[in-house]
Amino acid sequence: MILWIGLFALGAAILYRRTLVQEWNHFRSHRREWLYDKWKNWGEPFVVAAVLAVLIRTFLLGPYKIPTGSMIPTFMIGDRIFVDKVSYRLHEPERGDIIVFKYPMDTKKDFVKRLIGLPGEEIEIRDGKVFVGGKSLEEPVFTKSYYYNVKDSPYGKVDQKIKVPADSFFVLGDNSAHSSDSRSWGFVPQKNVVGKAFLIWWPFNRVKMVK
Repeated sequence: MILWIGLFALGAAILYRRTLVQEWNHFRSHRREWLYDKWKNWGEPFVVAAVLAVLIRTFLLGPYKIPTGSMIPTFMIGDRIFVDKVSYRLHEPERGDIIVFKYPMDTKKDFVKRLIGLPGEEIEIRDGKVFVGGKSLEEPVFTKSYYYNVKDSPYGKVDQKIKVPADSFFVLGDNSAHSSDSRSWGFVPQKNVVGKAFLIWWPFNRVKMVK
């Protein structure tokens, strides 16, 4: 690898020898002018691009990598997704959205789950289905998953009715048998929500919008 890099550098030096000599002479004779020219043509555009990239990632669009299988088959391990950080500033999160949020037990970690329960609702997991206010969720996005009760889980027991607190959400992984979610650690404060997952952008054969 080092040899190839050296050969490439040597080839570039030979190919652009005249340009390099001119640049060197310009630098020696008009150093301040040369530096200003390089700043205007290279430094300034780079700084602007870097600032824009940081602003976009912080406030508009965030890339995330899926590290576990808790959302299979919606997301596979290693999928890379884009998260919309703007929409929830315009409207409230909706049931069925796949949200990225700061894990309540350790806000340095980001989790991705499906939003099931909204503030003030009563949730129950029974016979593989989710019931909200006594009515089962029959939309395809919910019926494609079998939701398991967990005997030793604080919020996932059989015949347990769970009241979602104000300004909080109840979330579950699509791969219910292998998901650490609200059944285990409780509710997601609304302030912890980062945004809505909307696109798988890598690997190439899985590029698609997220429903």
